[in-house]
Amino acid sequence: MNKASNNIQMIRTCSIWRALEVVGDAPTLLIAQSYWLGARRFDDFCQQTGLLKTVVSDRLKRLIENDCFVKVAYSERPKRYEYKATTQFLDFFPTALAMAWWERHWGDKTGKINVRLRHATCGEVTTPRPVCKSCGEDIDARDVRWKPGPGVGLMPASYSRRRRQTVQSAQETALLDEIVYIIGDRWATLILRSIFTGMNQFQEIVEDTAISTNILTDRLLELEDKGIIEGFEDPDDMRCTNYKLTNKGRSLYPILLTLLEWGDKWRPAPEGPPLLLTHKLCGKRLKVIMACSVCDEKVGPRETTYDLLPAKPLRRAKSNLRA
Repeated sequence: MNKASNNIQMIRTCSIWRALEVVGDAPTLLIAQSYWLGARRFDDFCQQTGLLKTVVSDRLKRLIENDCFVKVAYSERPKRYEYKATTQFLDFFPTALAMAWWERHWGDKTGKINVRLRHATCGEVTTPRPVCKSCGEDIDARDVRWKPGPGVGLMPASYSRRRRQTVQSAQETALLDEIVYIIGDRWATLILRSIFTGMNQFQEIVEDTAISTNILTDRLLELEDKGIIEGFEDPDDMRCTNYKLTNKGRSLYPILLTLLEWGDKWRPAPEGPPLLLTHKLCGKRLKVIMACSVCDEKVGPRETTYDLLPAKPLRRAKSNLRA
């Protein structure tokens, strides 16, 4: 396990990690999703997410502390507040669209909301897709080349207990939560980062993420159960297991790219980006945008309206969250 001399756990410098410090747990992602769907007041967040009031209150405070929300009074007598997004939070919109794109392809839609998005630029109903800003081609992890950037190195890792959801609740949410449970588990996301950057063996992932071996074993099994990765024996050493991404797992790549770009912009390393990405199809530095499926133009938070369509009935109960 990577450790500094003072026994602080160290991981590879990572802009994705810095973004996950802000939104990297499931309750925060549910609150963010709820905001995009119109929630502005405390009770609205509680109702839409199905989270306990104490959890909602805690995550809203953290979003304020991270300069993502501001609290604005909308009533003086009695004093009541609503939450407004800052520019930092609005820049998470590509992540929200990339998560919705993944859910449309791979998520269990039973009992979940169906959002119909309209692009104000062209006026058409759209299903935004992740593309390269330079050439407009759809993004596939196999078409991306990477190399270390000026900010590469080691950084301290602090794994918070709040990142793991282990209990069930009687409450349910109609929000798109399958992707939330994946990206909202910061350990699982770091494992995926390692595999996306060519680290396929157990020990390589341990050294890259500083995750304890028992937790790493648990997460790898969960990711296999969800069909995100698959393990196979190393042909050169039958005692070793290698891991590779499935098609479902590779489809998570645009989400990680949007988190990386947010971290590069809003939580930058002083030396520069830790990772430099090149799109092989056009030879230019990769920047992801979520493009309208009709006009191919960028879809941003101020250029969209939406309708909520009825959800399909629930077939089964879902796990919920705790602080």
